[in-house]
Amino acid sequence: MASNKKYWKSVEELKDSSVVETLSKNEFVENIPTDNFLGDKETLETSSTSRRDFLKYVGFTTAAASLAACEGPVIKSIPYVVKPNDVIAGVADWYATSMADGYDFANVLVKTREGRPIQIMPNKEANGTTSARVQAAVLSLYDEKLRLKEPSKKGETISWADADKEIGIELLKLKEAGKPVVLLTGTMASPSTSKIVDEFTTAHPNISHVVYDAVSEAAAADAFQAMYGRRALPNYKLENAKTIVSFGADFLGDFHGGFEKAYIQGRKPETGKMSRHIQLESNMSLTGANADKRIVAKPSDVVFSLINLYNAITKEGVASKATPIDSEIQKIAEELKKAGSKAVVMTGVNDINAQLISLAINRALNSEILDIKNSLNIRQGNYEQVQKLVSDAKAGKIGGIITYNVDPVYSLENGADFAEALKNVSLKVAIAVENSATVNAMDYALPAPHFLESWGDTHFSEGNYGLVQPTIQPLFRTRQFQDTLLKWSGSSTSYYDYLKSFWSTEVLGGSSWNKALHNGFFQKEVALTEDGVETPRDISIAEVARILKMNTTPSGMELNLYTKTGLGDGKQANNPWLQEFPDPITRASWDNYLTVSMADAKEIGFSNPVKDNGSINGDFAKVTVNGVEVVVPVMVQPGQAKGSVGLALGYGKTFGLKEEMQVGVNAYPLYKGGNNIQYNVKVEKASGVHEFACTQVQKTIAGRHDILKVTSLKDYKTVDPKDHHHGWNKPAYVSYDHKEVEANTIDLWDEHNREIGHHFNLSIDLTSCTGCGACVVACHAENNVPVVGKKEVRVGRDMHWLRIDRYYSSEVETREEAKELGLSRGEMYEALETEAENPEVTFQPMMCQHCNHAPCETVCPVAATSHGRQGQNQMAYNRCVGTRYCANNCPYRVRRFNWFNYANNNEFDFNMNNEYGKMVLNPDVVVRSRGVMEKCSMCIQMTQATILKAKKEGRKVNTDEFETACSSACTTGAMVFGDVNNKEDKVAALAEDKRAYNVLDYLQTKPNVIYQVKVRNTNEA
Repeated sequence: MASNKKYWKSVEELKDSSVVETLSKNEFVENIPTDNFLGDKETLETSSTSRRDFLKYVGFTTAAASLAACEGPVIKSIPYVVKPNDVIAGVADWYATSMADGYDFANVLVKTREGRPIQIMPNKEANGTTSARVQAAVLSLYDEKLRLKEPSKKGETISWADADKEIGIELLKLKEAGKPVVLLTGTMASPSTSKIVDEFTTAHPNISHVVYDAVSEAAAADAFQAMYGRRALPNYKLENAKTIVSFGADFLGDFHGGFEKAYIQGRKPETGKMSRHIQLESNMSLTGANADKRIVAKPSDVVFSLINLYNAITKEGVASKATPIDSEIQKIAEELKKAGSKAVVMTGVNDINAQLISLAINRALNSEILDIKNSLNIRQGNYEQVQKLVSDAKAGKIGGIITYNVDPVYSLENGADFAEALKNVSLKVAIAVENSATVNAMDYALPAPHFLESWGDTHFSEGNYGLVQPTIQPLFRTRQFQDTLLKWSGSSTSYYDYLKSFWSTEVLGGSSWNKALHNGFFQKEVALTEDGVETPRDISIAEVARILKMNTTPSGMELNLYTKTGLGDGKQANNPWLQEFPDPITRASWDNYLTVSMADAKEIGFSNPVKDNGSINGDFAKVTVNGVEVVVPVMVQPGQAKGSVGLALGYGKTFGLKEEMQVGVNAYPLYKGGNNIQYNVKVEKASGVHEFACTQVQKTIAGRHDILKVTSLKDYKTVDPKDHHHGWNKPAYVSYDHKEVEANTIDLWDEHNREIGHHFNLSIDLTSCTGCGACVVACHAENNVPVVGKKEVRVGRDMHWLRIDRYYSSEVETREEAKELGLSRGEMYEALETEAENPEVTFQPMMCQHCNHAPCETVCPVAATSHGRQGQNQMAYNRCVGTRYCANNCPYRVRRFNWFNYANNNEFDFNMNNEYGKMVLNPDVVVRSRGVMEKCSMCIQMTQATILKAKKEGRKVNTDEFETACSSACTTGAMVFGDVNNKEDKVAALAEDKRAYNVLDYLQTKPNVIYQVKVRNTNEA
């Protein structure tokens, strides 16, 4: 049905801000410095000029571009003398491998050019998915600033042979003395490595292995072990779910590694069935933003409501406490019971008792969605063992510590204690890919290769194995962790030989090694152990609930610590792609911040004023938790629970990072007990003003008619989408000859015949898009999009070709209805602000729409932008003189202007400013220079490569063979690219689907990007 939704992006818009109104009309908020090279602007305007001088004035980069052309560097290319057999110049090779860095785990495909990895994509045959972080990991390979390059001892270079000899002698001494040594690693999820570690500890009985994850999910693993007998994380078959209820579990984000693919598979409106998703949370999370129903509650109320749900379903009456949302809990209980075995409950509270209650609810429902058989082997850190290590080291009980790819000095709540305790340890060895505070605190620093330079294997879930293979020769004098342990165990076997032998005997069962290596994965049937793991063990939930109630002590403010989609636990904090990646919810980059509700912000006095250049400022807050104080900037967040605040982990890292990357505040000191919920938090206003790099009021098209179209599943099934009065996908109407007619029947231009050859369309399903942003980073990598830094993002100069607009929406009265009710304009906005306490959220990927009737093309004075026969809006960069008329004439605000040269410029010291970072650049795409417009090209280099490949092989292009970077990276399948002239391509059917529409269709730009109306299962079951 038609609704009265108002779409908005920032809190400032609710105040009817004149600043936002001004910004919406002025994309380029700063004048071009023409005086620097043209002299007096005033006299120039009154003078008589030729067309050439005119273009010189309005396109100031003519002079700069000419100089650049004359003085460009000469780069000598060196051809192959003897060409490698497996490399064809100009043709990409793809390798199947796996990523497992302790926090992110993925089966991936890696694109290489002339031996250089330049892109990571999901291995869809292995059911692989990629996040923004996985996509960006290819750039971390070339991090010459942070990566360890050669072995060292106390800062001095040492040979591998000498390091092995000296460490071997120390290990022998400690073994003979019976002094404990701890091997501290992150979760590796590698069966062959686990066996090597076992052999190493067998050879040195005084050595114990402790697993440490910076962001702990130990409670879930411990609860699963308590109930099902083995330490693992539960899996969830969300594709089969009818009702999903989550208590603060961000399962479309980082909870258990994310379940976005399975989740979307169960939400296909065309099948007539969609899972119903209810989210209870305090922070506005990615998962909550996608929920059909979102219930806002303080963290303590989320915990007590979980117990209350258990009581409502089982009628047991275990110890709990009443909450303001208990009436909602009763409704949820009925929905869950109605769904029965097709229902599932999750909780993101990192407390073993909360996790046990969640498992008990699923047990009471006989949930088939909770997958016990294919449990997850990721996030295996043991928080208690890590804390025991710190206390033992402080007491002088530990003789040696060997770390591998962990940074407890930075990420432990008591990291300073750990650093101090190391002074009592005689043997201190760090094996790591990158330098860190922990590596610096050790005596020996041994460089390990990046996963793209390594051999290895993975075992992410039961029955699903993956292989890791190198995609590039090692860049530095590194040696794999496994080879090091084998050597220290007295073995002369290389890890590659060990791995191949291990797989032959333990995994493959007679299957081909080469085939498994080619595919990157191997699947085998899971056999349950004989201890009856399918039968849950008896646990007294009454006792569990009593302890949970006792531990939940709400007082003062409550803090919910979380991880951002972009930076995660902070492992890749020196990666500029991730630092510049806008957070899906707040649209802020280069920062973490305290998220505060609108009500609390008003009470304490926090605000986020918008400046006239589009930048956002914020106040500072002093946050005190358990005696630890941090001062952090504040972001007023619609949808944040009153009485609670949120803060992201993974920021505030400084050691070894480039100065530009040393941003944010380290929240790990507040992470007491590894628990993401902290009570009795004191929040006070501190002095100072913080400058955010936030894009939420920049390039907005909020307020325009029919940007988004959203409907309910019920209306989708029962209402005619094009019904003139009530349809949920009504076409735009205009007045023509005194009659209301569909806008697409009226045109100013003559049509071209587009049925000859290929004609590309991109379909974006708003129902399937979770807003994760993997496509944004994939576009960055494929198209050499530059990083501009915090200062430039702040003033609206970010260069992302693809952005994901986040819109809040609230139901409000129309002006006519308000007039009938006697509501003033102020009362309307007050009502809207109340709605904003828990707004509906919709994500919309926005890039160049490749309009068939493109407004940008008609205003370019030098024909730099033109339309191709295949439907792409094309840019001739060397023709562009930077008038920016095209950007001002684009209703979608998707064109970017190069204010500076971002490559080879010390002012922008990111990957394009060093020789290693440049290795990630795609040679098929030019690096743009100062003074030109750029925007999405619909990956024309990829479409042309597909056409040329088919031509070379003497065949037609296969169905659905065309791809773009964003469609390839999209985990959920929300983006589908193809040729609409090939009626067998998926996109051809999607273009004609009843959910298909164009943004701002009444303008008749006729885009080649099609959106599918978002469908929500909002009806109560």
